[in-house]
Amino acid sequence: MTPWITAVLIWIAAGARVGRVLVKPATTARVAIVLAVAAVATAVTTAVPEIGLALDHALPGGLPSGLLSTGVQTAAWIGFATATSVVASAAWPVVSRGNLRRIAAGIYGVGTAAAAVTLAWSTTFGSAFVVLGCALVVVTGLRNLDWTALGRGIALYTAGTALVGLLAAADIRAAIAGERARAAGAALPFAPAWALAALLIGLGAVWIVVELWLRARLLMRRTHALHSLLVRRFPQVIAHEQAAWSTQLRASDQITQIMDALYLQAGGGARFAAGDPPAQVPERAAAVARWARDPRGVDWVDARWIAPPPGISPRGWVQAIARAFQPSPGAHGRK
Repeated sequence: MTPWITAVLIWIAAGARVGRVLVKPATTARVAIVLAVAAVATAVTTAVPEIGLALDHALPGGLPSGLLSTGVQTAAWIGFATATSVVASAAWPVVSRGNLRRIAAGIYGVGTAAAAVTLAWSTTFGSAFVVLGCALVVVTGLRNLDWTALGRGIALYTAGTALVGLLAAADIRAAIAGERARAAGAALPFAPAWALAALLIGLGAVWIVVELWLRARLLMRRTHALHSLLVRRFPQVIAHEQAAWSTQLRASDQITQIMDALYLQAGGGARFAAGDPPAQVPERAAAVARWARDPRGVDWVDARWIAPPPGISPRGWVQAIARAFQPSPGAHGRK
């Protein structure tokens, strides 16, 4: 069952990447990521014993000992290394957008030739090509690591690619040492290490989408109480004809609606003689939260207090207010 689950998960990741290409411009790098993940999905699907056996017997007379399935697996990993090398090339400063397509065409040509040689001659040659391609990707990935959503996705993708390169190198060593008779067509069993590498690659490919979705859900949960109270007071801040269709857009709309409602409660953004707001963000957020909960009990908050402090985004500022907001059990919306 594990091989099937792995294959399904990787195909889901490939579908997610296809969806991203459909909603955003289909650049050379985005298309290459789709091809890379699809190649990984093909490799792990072929590694499923039942599918590999069916593939070996697809041609008349069948093929002995898993020759065709092993060759297809190796060719699929060549496809992954090829497409990922295109993505890596796009990350190098010396490669401009103008010549990226020409470089990509050359890389795809070399990869296609390597896959053809692998299927017709030796999977050991294909493994060597995979090692070279993975080495390029790992070097590029390490140069672009940082602690952001994209950086974490790159780290996962690079870790999976590094594992693929190590496994391909191990296959070469085993073939040279005679530990596997791959030239005679000995089929590779489904290896957990290959599955782990595929899962890391698939997760890295969709990490930024998953993380942004989770962060948007967490944001909406944290600001739900504050948002609900302010929307009841000022329902006009919701544009019903512009309903958001994604979680990220709904979270952004919720932040905008909270800020709009706070400005409406302050008199449409008028500046009064309320004094300067506190310099400390927690103290200022607590004051705004108390005023949002009971505007009649506090009369010294104006637009300067509501505006995000310097260096803080509206999203971060609303989250600070929401953390300080403690709605009373019997609170009712009032204008």
